[in-house]
Amino acid sequence: MTTTPDATTRPGLIDFWRDLPREARLLLSIVAIEFIGTGLVLPFHVVYLNEVRGFGLSDVGLMLALPPLAGFVLTGPAGVAIDRLGARTMLLATLLLMIAGNLVLAFSETIPVAAVGLALTGIAFGVSWPAVQSLVAAVVPRGMRQRYFGLNFALLNLGIGIGGILGGLLVDVDRTVTFQAIYLADAASYLPALVLLLGPLRHVAGRPVHDPEAPGSSVGYLAVLRRPAVRPLLLLSFVGAFVGYAQLNTGMPAFARAVGEVSTRGLGFAFAANTAVIVVLQLLVLRHIDGLRRTRVIAAMGFVWAVSWLVLGAAGLVPGTLGATMLVAAFASVFALGETLLQPTIPALVNDLAPDHLRGRYNALSSASFSLPSIIAPPFAGYLIDHGLSAVYIGLLVVGSVAVAVISVVLVEPRLTPEVNGVGVGHADDEERVDGVGRPG
Repeated sequence: MTTTPDATTRPGLIDFWRDLPREARLLLSIVAIEFIGTGLVLPFHVVYLNEVRGFGLSDVGLMLALPPLAGFVLTGPAGVAIDRLGARTMLLATLLLMIAGNLVLAFSETIPVAAVGLALTGIAFGVSWPAVQSLVAAVVPRGMRQRYFGLNFALLNLGIGIGGILGGLLVDVDRTVTFQAIYLADAASYLPALVLLLGPLRHVAGRPVHDPEAPGSSVGYLAVLRRPAVRPLLLLSFVGAFVGYAQLNTGMPAFARAVGEVSTRGLGFAFAANTAVIVVLQLLVLRHIDGLRRTRVIAAMGFVWAVSWLVLGAAGLVPGTLGATMLVAAFASVFALGETLLQPTIPALVNDLAPDHLRGRYNALSSASFSLPSIIAPPFAGYLIDHGLSAVYIGLLVVGSVAVAVISVVLVEPRLTPEVNGVGVGHADDEERVDGVGRPG
């Protein structure tokens, strides 16, 4: 009989930390430090390139499309390289690329030089996502991955929040050196991870062992895509990313400014509220979703995001008012609740589904399904909002959010074993155990 642990039987944070392998604790210990550096520069790329370096906004727009495009193009080869060379080796390479990219950006006085710096960081981000996920899966036991990914997400947001505040206090558009300082600080923030991977963690996530005699020991992406649960899971990731992060980072600010007439300060307040909610609620959410079907948690997230987009749409009914600003902040807060449901579950699903020798490919496909929406979402949002179709824009995002719930329960759930779906059942038969894939429903 399957039992679902209640809140009183789930281990607390201290117990969870104590039970984690030493390597996992080391990885978590540097997350906030690394993302303080990210938070220092993330809000100020446009300001730096346009107002400090004097590049035209149209050029800046094209340049800022380089990182996600470069990362997306390199995701496929990155997955193969992770499976052949090991996650740690590839992550070391991405850290060096991030450091180099930030150093180039700090001293980029021409568009070509700045473009090189942005391309380097984009390649690094594109490779680092599947590399990090694969590294975590190598050091964190299956039953602890969901909580690990959730705690990692909370620390990530804490770092970005602190970095954003510090960056806002430090930078001055009349002093180029202040912007150079934050890019150099971002480069330095990757050094602790570099030291860890070269020192205490040098023995983990090396080159995977391949058994040439084993079935499926050497397969390509097409073979992975033919596995029953993979395509529905990638569709879920794509739709979720399109109605989620891709719109949060591009469409939401455009809607808030053009339709809600919210000030830049109000936008900053909204993003601060988003980060605060994640930091405060993530650990609480983790305790309540532990033992639940991950597909049902993702479905709940879809409905939460549908509500959040309706709240943002309401801001367009009272443009230029305090009410509009508060509604945008409320949107960001409700959206953050959905994020606390998504971030622990999708990575855990992907890595519990993947066999060790194909983990890089599985994580690369997942990364690509999240990255592609970031490339196509800006023109989608820009066209609808610029042509007075803001109500259509909000309506499509609400429908898309509900579609996330439907895809999760109807298409993905029947193709997963209970173990992969987060339920503590250990009696699946041998056929169902292959790569964590259950019989198609």
